[in-house]
Amino acid sequence: MSRTTTYEIQVQFGDCDPAGIVFFPNFSKWMDAASLHFFMSCGVPPWRELKKTTGIIGTPLLEIHTRFLRPATYGQTLQIHTCIESWAAKTFVQLHRVMRGEDLLCEGRETRAFVIHPEGDPDRIKAIPVPEDIRARCS
Repeated sequence: MSRTTTYEIQVQFGDCDPAGIVFFPNFSKWMDAASLHFFMSCGVPPWRELKKTTGIIGTPLLEIHTRFLRPATYGQTLQIHTCIESWAAKTFVQLHRVMRGEDLLCEGRETRAFVIHPEGDPDRIKAIPVPEDIRARCS
């Protein structure tokens, strides 16, 4: 596995459903934010900078699996521990463990790819091999 980073969330009233528990899509939103935080914490420039220097426009989500174990509510502080669980030629699996202190609330695995716009076609995206320099920074 790669290094692990921690992204902290303060759960707000608006993050919750009428029962007062976090509405499940918010976990996906937070994991997406934790994904970018992971790369930036590893020293990877923001996507807008990578686009200028390498053409990489980001790491879109290809697949997600989420397992919910315990609820969360407003006023709580959550930590999302993120790492790269595995690398493939053009994709990687990012593991997010959403914790409240020592309690595991949610676990998500996201399959993502580094993508560029193919030459002359700004409306499409194309997966590229995982850049070795980025892989090295994240290990």
